[in-house]
Amino acid sequence: QVQLVESGGGLVQAGGSLRLSCAVSGSIFSINVMGWYRQAPGKQRELVASISSGGSTNYGDSVKGRFTISRDNAKNTVYLQMNSLKPEDTAVYYCKLDQRVGGSYWGQGTPVTVSS
Repeated sequence: QVQLVESGGGLVQAGGSLRLSCAVSGSIFSINVMGWYRQAPGKQRELVASISSGGSTNYGDSVKGRFTISRDNAKNTVYLQMNSLKPEDTAVYYCKLDQRVGGSYWGQGTPVTVSS
C-alpha cells in the first residue's frame, strides 16, 4: 500500500516562506515523477512543480523563481521550498507520485494560507 503524507503547510504573511514535505511509504517503482499540485477554492487543481527520479524539474509559470522542488530518493521524500509567498499562493497543496509501473497516488493535501 503506497501512502503519501504531506506536512509543513500553515499560515504565513506575504513575502514569507514555507517548506512542504511529502513522505512516501510502501513499495514504489524506482522510475517515477513526484510533483506538487495546488487547488484554490473555486479553481482547478494545477501543477506547481515536479521532479523526476533523475532530478529533472518542471515548474508552473506562476512560481518560477520563487519555489524550488527537491527530493531525497533514499528517504522517498519530496520537498517544496516556497519563498516570496503571495496571497494568490493560498491553496491546498497536494503531493502526487506518478510511476512508470504501478500507477499514480495522491496525498491528502496540506493547506497553505498567505495573508496580505
